[in-house]
Amino acid sequence: METGGKFVLREKSYAFAIRTVKLYQFLCTERKEFVLSKQLLRSGTAVGALIKEAEFGQSRADFRNKMTIALKEANETAYWLSLLKDTGYLTERMYQSVHVWN
Repeated sequence: METGGKFVLREKSYAFAIRTVKLYQFLCTERKEFVLSKQLLRSGTAVGALIKEAEFGQSRADFRNKMTIALKEANETAYWLSLLKDTGYLTERMYQSVHVWN
């Protein structure tokens, strides 16, 4: 939704992608974690890309399909974040700051 409504989802997913990239950089440089963080990077940035793609869907069905896949990527991202927290790579505070869909 625009700042008044139309583009809110696109803007929030883009901001989340930026947070995901920064978290990935932190995990690689500070925690020396490369496998789980790569999965997080892939799924966390895919959400916004799919939402952006859906804007120009060829049909309502195409739009719905892309948005459904974006939702699946968001759910996968939540999984990787939980796994990183529960294995000690993220503190509870770090997890809460990025896990925005509580």
